[in-house]
Amino acid sequence: MFGRWLGRKNATGAAQGNPLVGLAVPRTAGVLSCRVLDPVNEAVQQAEFVVTDSAGRKVVGGETDPFGNVLAAVPAGDYRLAVTAEGFTPFHGSATVSESGHSGLGDVMLQVAAPPQLPDPGEWVIEPNHSQIGFTARHIGLARIHGRFNTFAGAIRIADRMEDSAMHVIIDASSIDTNVQMRDDHLRSSDFFDVGRYPTMEFYSDRFVHRGGSRWGVSGALTLHGVSRTVMLDTQYLGVGNGVEGETRAACRATTELHREDFTLTWQTMLARGIAAVGSSIAIDMDIQIVPKG
Repeated sequence: MFGRWLGRKNATGAAQGNPLVGLAVPRTAGVLSCRVLDPVNEAVQQAEFVVTDSAGRKVVGGETDPFGNVLAAVPAGDYRLAVTAEGFTPFHGSATVSESGHSGLGDVMLQVAAPPQLPDPGEWVIEPNHSQIGFTARHIGLARIHGRFNTFAGAIRIADRMEDSAMHVIIDASSIDTNVQMRDDHLRSSDFFDVGRYPTMEFYSDRFVHRGGSRWGVSGALTLHGVSRTVMLDTQYLGVGNGVEGETRAACRATTELHREDFTLTWQTMLARGIAAVGSSIAIDMDIQIVPKG
Protein backbone atom coordinates (compact mmCIF):
# COMPACT_ATOMS: atom_id res chain seq x y z
CA MET A 1 0.00 0.00 0.00
CA PHE A 2 0.99 3.64 -0.36
CA GLY A 3 1.27 4.20 3.38
CA ARG A 4 4.86 3.06 3.87
CA TRP A 5 6.06 4.64 0.61
CA LEU A 6 4.31 7.99 0.89
CA GLY A 7 4.95 8.35 4.60
CA ARG A 8 2.79 7.73 7.65
CA LYS A 9 0.19 10.31 8.61
CA ASN A 10 -0.01 12.01 11.96
CA ALA A 11 -3.14 12.51 13.97
CA THR A 12 -4.29 15.37 11.74
CA GLY A 13 -3.93 13.23 8.61
CA ALA A 14 -0.87 15.01 7.15
CA ALA A 15 2.07 12.96 5.89
CA GLN A 16 5.27 13.67 7.79
CA GLY A 17 8.36 14.36 5.67
CA ASN A 18 6.58 13.23 2.54
CA PRO A 19 7.57 15.08 -0.66
CA LEU A 20 4.66 13.44 -2.50
CA VAL A 21 1.90 14.53 -0.17
CA GLY A 22 -1.15 15.55 -2.14
CA LEU A 23 -0.47 13.18 -5.03
CA ALA A 24 -3.91 12.09 -6.21
CA VAL A 25 -4.01 8.43 -7.26
CA PRO A 26 -7.37 6.82 -8.13
CA ARG A 27 -8.31 3.69 -6.21
CA THR A 28 -7.95 1.52 -9.33
CA ALA A 29 -4.47 2.87 -10.11
CA GLY A 30 -0.96 2.43 -8.82
CA VAL A 31 2.41 4.13 -9.15
CA LEU A 32 5.37 3.19 -11.31
CA SER A 33 8.74 4.72 -10.46
CA CYS A 34 12.49 4.49 -10.92
CA ARG A 35 15.61 6.64 -10.78
CA VAL A 36 17.80 6.97 -13.88
CA LEU A 37 21.57 7.09 -13.30
CA ASP A 38 24.70 7.17 -15.43
CA PRO A 39 27.65 4.75 -14.92
CA VAL A 40 29.13 6.93 -12.15
CA ASN A 41 25.81 7.09 -10.27
CA GLU A 42 24.96 10.64 -11.30
CA ALA A 43 21.33 11.43 -12.06
CA VAL A 44 20.47 11.66 -15.76
CA GLN A 45 18.32 14.75 -16.17
CA GLN A 46 15.79 15.15 -18.97
CA ALA A 47 16.07 11.53 -20.08
CA GLU A 48 12.96 10.66 -22.08
CA PHE A 49 10.70 7.89 -20.82
CA VAL A 50 7.66 6.17 -22.30
CA VAL A 51 5.33 3.76 -20.51
CA THR A 52 3.36 1.40 -22.77
CA ASP A 53 0.69 -1.15 -21.93
CA SER A 54 0.63 -4.85 -22.82
CA ALA A 55 -0.77 -4.00 -26.28
CA GLY A 56 2.12 -1.62 -27.00
CA ARG A 57 0.03 1.54 -26.67
CA LYS A 58 1.60 4.59 -25.08
CA VAL A 59 0.09 5.32 -21.67
CA VAL A 60 2.30 8.14 -20.44
CA GLY A 61 5.63 9.74 -21.31
CA GLY A 62 7.87 12.61 -20.32
CA GLU A 63 11.32 13.49 -19.00
CA THR A 64 13.14 12.66 -15.80
CA ASP A 65 13.28 15.43 -13.21
CA PRO A 66 16.53 17.15 -12.08
CA PHE A 67 17.23 14.17 -9.81
CA GLY A 68 16.69 11.56 -12.52
CA ASN A 69 13.33 10.36 -11.21
CA VAL A 70 10.47 8.81 -13.16
CA LEU A 71 7.09 8.83 -11.41
CA ALA A 72 3.82 7.92 -13.10
CA ALA A 73 0.35 7.02 -11.83
CA VAL A 74 -1.21 4.43 -14.14
CA PRO A 75 -4.18 2.04 -14.08
CA ALA A 76 -3.42 -1.36 -12.60
CA GLY A 77 -1.85 -3.66 -15.20
CA ASP A 78 1.33 -4.82 -16.93
CA TYR A 79 3.63 -2.22 -18.46
CA ARG A 80 6.86 -1.71 -20.37
CA LEU A 81 9.15 1.21 -19.55
CA ALA A 82 11.59 2.61 -22.12
CA VAL A 83 14.19 5.22 -21.13
CA THR A 84 16.42 7.00 -23.65
CA ALA A 85 19.03 9.73 -23.26
CA GLU A 86 21.54 11.29 -25.61
CA GLY A 87 24.85 9.43 -25.49
CA PHE A 88 23.48 6.37 -23.67
CA THR A 89 22.11 3.02 -24.75
CA PRO A 90 18.32 2.71 -24.23
CA PHE A 91 16.84 0.91 -21.24
CA HIS A 92 13.80 -1.37 -21.47
CA GLY A 93 12.10 -2.88 -18.45
CA SER A 94 8.77 -4.31 -17.39
CA ALA A 95 6.61 -3.88 -14.31
CA THR A 96 3.26 -4.96 -12.95
CA VAL A 97 1.28 -2.26 -11.15
CA SER A 98 -1.49 -3.29 -8.77
CA GLU A 99 -4.40 -1.26 -7.43
CA SER A 100 -3.16 1.16 -4.75
CA GLY A 101 0.28 -0.39 -5.20
CA HIS A 102 3.73 0.90 -5.95
CA SER A 103 5.95 -0.82 -8.50
CA GLY A 104 9.47 0.53 -8.11
CA LEU A 105 12.21 -0.47 -10.53
CA GLY A 106 14.83 1.08 -8.29
CA ASP A 107 17.95 2.53 -9.88
CA VAL A 108 18.10 2.18 -13.66
CA MET A 109 21.71 2.39 -14.85
CA LEU A 110 22.21 3.68 -18.39
CA GLN A 111 25.36 2.60 -20.21
CA VAL A 112 27.39 4.97 -22.35
CA ALA A 113 26.75 4.35 -26.05
CA ALA A 114 29.59 4.21 -28.54
CA PRO A 115 29.45 7.34 -30.73
CA PRO A 116 28.47 6.73 -34.36
CA GLN A 117 31.32 6.33 -36.84
CA LEU A 118 32.28 9.62 -38.46
CA PRO A 119 32.60 9.88 -42.25
CA ASP A 120 36.10 9.42 -43.68
CA PRO A 121 38.09 12.59 -44.37
CA GLY A 122 37.72 13.88 -47.90
CA GLU A 123 35.27 15.59 -50.24
CA TRP A 124 31.56 14.72 -49.91
CA VAL A 125 28.44 16.08 -51.59
CA ILE A 126 24.77 16.22 -50.62
CA GLU A 127 22.73 13.52 -52.32
CA PRO A 128 19.51 15.43 -53.16
CA ASN A 129 17.27 12.43 -53.91
CA HIS A 130 17.47 11.34 -50.28
CA SER A 131 17.72 14.76 -48.65
CA GLN A 132 15.17 17.43 -47.80
CA ILE A 133 15.27 21.06 -46.71
CA GLY A 134 11.91 21.93 -45.22
CA PHE A 135 10.35 24.75 -43.24
CA THR A 136 7.28 25.49 -41.14
CA ALA A 137 5.63 28.90 -40.75
CA ARG A 138 2.76 30.06 -38.58
CA HIS A 139 -0.37 31.11 -40.48
CA ILE A 140 -3.07 33.46 -39.11
CA GLY A 141 -1.86 32.78 -35.58
CA LEU A 142 -3.40 29.30 -35.60
CA ALA A 143 -2.32 26.85 -38.26
CA ARG A 144 1.09 25.89 -39.61
CA ILE A 145 2.14 25.92 -43.25
CA HIS A 146 4.75 23.37 -44.32
CA GLY A 147 7.00 23.76 -47.32
CA ARG A 148 10.34 22.79 -48.79
CA PHE A 149 12.94 23.73 -51.37
CA ASN A 150 13.12 21.22 -54.18
CA THR A 151 16.45 22.23 -55.71
CA PHE A 152 19.71 22.55 -53.77
CA ALA A 153 23.31 21.38 -53.83
CA GLY A 154 26.05 21.19 -51.27
CA ALA A 155 29.67 20.19 -50.76
CA ILE A 156 31.28 19.13 -47.46
CA ARG A 157 34.98 18.83 -46.79
CA ILE A 158 35.49 16.38 -43.94
CA ALA A 159 38.78 17.11 -42.19
CA ASP A 160 40.97 14.68 -40.26
CA ARG A 161 39.62 16.42 -37.18
CA MET A 162 35.86 16.75 -37.63
CA GLU A 163 35.83 20.14 -35.92
CA ASP A 164 37.97 21.52 -38.78
CA SER A 165 35.48 20.53 -41.49
CA ALA A 166 33.62 22.97 -43.76
CA MET A 167 30.48 23.00 -45.88
CA HIS A 168 28.86 25.12 -48.57
CA VAL A 169 25.18 24.78 -49.55
CA ILE A 170 23.33 26.63 -52.33
CA ILE A 171 19.50 26.63 -52.50
CA ASP A 172 17.44 27.67 -55.51
CA ALA A 173 14.98 30.17 -54.01
CA SER A 174 12.52 29.73 -56.88
CA SER A 175 12.16 26.02 -56.04
CA ILE A 176 10.07 26.84 -52.97
CA ASP A 177 7.11 24.48 -52.75
CA THR A 178 4.19 24.71 -50.30
CA ASN A 179 1.87 22.69 -52.54
CA VAL A 180 -0.20 25.80 -53.41
CA GLN A 181 0.78 27.49 -56.69
CA MET A 182 -0.68 30.91 -55.85
CA ARG A 183 1.06 31.01 -52.50
CA ASP A 184 4.37 29.86 -54.01
CA ASP A 185 4.17 32.59 -56.66
CA HIS A 186 3.61 35.17 -53.93
CA LEU A 187 6.61 33.85 -51.98
CA ARG A 188 8.77 34.19 -55.11
CA SER A 189 7.64 37.79 -55.65
CA SER A 190 9.26 40.99 -54.37
CA ASP A 191 7.05 40.80 -51.26
CA PHE A 192 9.18 37.90 -50.03
CA PHE A 193 12.17 36.20 -51.67
CA ASP A 194 12.28 38.42 -54.78
CA VAL A 195 13.88 35.59 -56.77
CA GLY A 196 14.47 37.85 -59.76
CA ARG A 197 17.06 39.81 -57.75
CA TYR A 198 18.11 37.09 -55.29
CA PRO A 199 17.88 33.75 -57.09
CA THR A 200 19.79 31.70 -54.50
CA MET A 201 20.33 31.29 -50.79
CA GLU A 202 23.74 30.20 -49.54
CA PHE A 203 25.06 28.75 -46.30
CA TYR A 204 28.76 28.48 -45.55
CA SER A 205 30.24 27.03 -42.38
CA ASP A 206 33.72 26.14 -41.17
CA ARG A 207 32.79 25.74 -37.50
CA PHE A 208 31.67 22.29 -36.33
CA VAL A 209 31.27 22.01 -32.55
CA HIS A 210 30.83 18.64 -30.84
CA ARG A 211 28.21 18.90 -28.10
CA GLY A 212 28.50 15.32 -26.91
CA GLY A 213 27.26 11.97 -28.16
CA SER A 214 25.78 12.37 -31.63
CA ARG A 215 24.98 16.08 -31.18
CA TRP A 216 26.84 18.78 -33.10
CA GLY A 217 26.47 22.49 -33.62
CA VAL A 218 27.24 23.76 -37.12
CA SER A 219 27.66 27.54 -37.16
CA GLY A 220 27.90 29.55 -40.36
CA ALA A 221 26.73 32.46 -42.47
CA LEU A 222 23.36 32.26 -44.20
CA THR A 223 22.87 34.70 -47.07
CA LEU A 224 19.19 35.23 -47.87
CA HIS A 225 17.47 38.09 -49.68
CA GLY A 226 20.83 39.86 -49.98
CA VAL A 227 21.46 39.79 -46.21
CA SER A 228 23.97 37.59 -44.34
CA ARG A 229 23.42 36.48 -40.77
CA THR A 230 25.12 33.94 -38.50
CA VAL A 231 23.00 30.83 -38.03
CA MET A 232 23.53 27.81 -35.76
CA LEU A 233 22.27 24.43 -36.94
CA ASP A 234 21.42 22.05 -34.10
CA THR A 235 22.54 18.80 -35.68
CA GLN A 236 22.09 15.15 -34.82
CA TYR A 237 24.61 12.99 -36.64
CA LEU A 238 23.09 9.62 -37.55
CA GLY A 239 26.17 7.71 -38.67
CA VAL A 240 27.56 5.99 -41.76
CA GLY A 241 25.81 3.26 -43.75
CA ASN A 242 25.50 1.73 -47.18
CA GLY A 243 22.87 2.35 -49.85
CA VAL A 244 21.04 -0.27 -51.90
CA GLU A 245 23.93 -0.41 -54.37
CA GLY A 246 26.56 -0.66 -51.66
CA GLU A 247 27.58 2.99 -51.83
CA THR A 248 28.78 4.69 -48.65
CA ARG A 249 26.45 7.28 -47.16
CA ALA A 250 26.40 9.42 -44.04
CA ALA A 251 23.31 11.11 -42.65
CA CYS A 252 22.28 13.82 -40.24
CA ARG A 253 19.25 15.79 -39.18
CA ALA A 254 19.47 19.51 -38.42
CA THR A 255 17.10 22.19 -37.18
CA THR A 256 17.21 25.92 -36.61
CA GLU A 257 14.88 28.90 -36.33
CA LEU A 258 15.01 32.01 -38.50
CA HIS A 259 13.32 35.37 -38.06
CA ARG A 260 12.10 36.92 -41.30
CA GLU A 261 12.86 40.46 -40.22
CA ASP A 262 16.56 39.60 -39.82
CA PHE A 263 16.69 39.09 -43.59
CA THR A 264 14.45 42.08 -44.46
CA LEU A 265 11.54 39.77 -45.35
CA THR A 266 9.09 42.17 -43.74
CA TRP A 267 5.91 41.82 -45.83
CA GLN A 268 2.90 41.50 -43.55
CA THR A 269 -0.82 41.98 -43.51
CA MET A 270 -2.88 42.14 -40.35
CA LEU A 271 -6.18 40.37 -39.84
CA ALA A 272 -8.99 41.16 -37.44
CA ARG A 273 -7.99 41.62 -33.78
CA GLY A 274 -4.43 42.45 -34.86
CA ILE A 275 -3.47 38.89 -35.81
CA ALA A 276 -0.59 38.64 -38.31
CA ALA A 277 -1.27 36.63 -41.44
CA VAL A 278 2.29 35.25 -41.45
CA GLY A 279 4.36 34.55 -38.36
CA SER A 280 7.78 36.13 -37.94
CA SER A 281 9.58 32.91 -36.94
CA ILE A 282 10.31 30.15 -39.44
CA ALA A 283 11.34 26.68 -38.25
CA ILE A 284 13.87 24.96 -40.54
CA ASP A 285 14.08 21.17 -40.57
CA MET A 286 16.63 19.29 -42.69
CA ASP A 287 17.28 15.62 -43.37
CA ILE A 288 20.57 15.28 -45.20
CA GLN A 289 22.47 12.38 -46.74
CA ILE A 290 25.96 12.83 -48.15
CA VAL A 291 28.06 10.61 -50.41
CA PRO A 292 31.74 10.76 -51.41
CA LYS A 293 32.32 13.18 -54.27
CA GLY A 294 32.75 11.62 -57.68
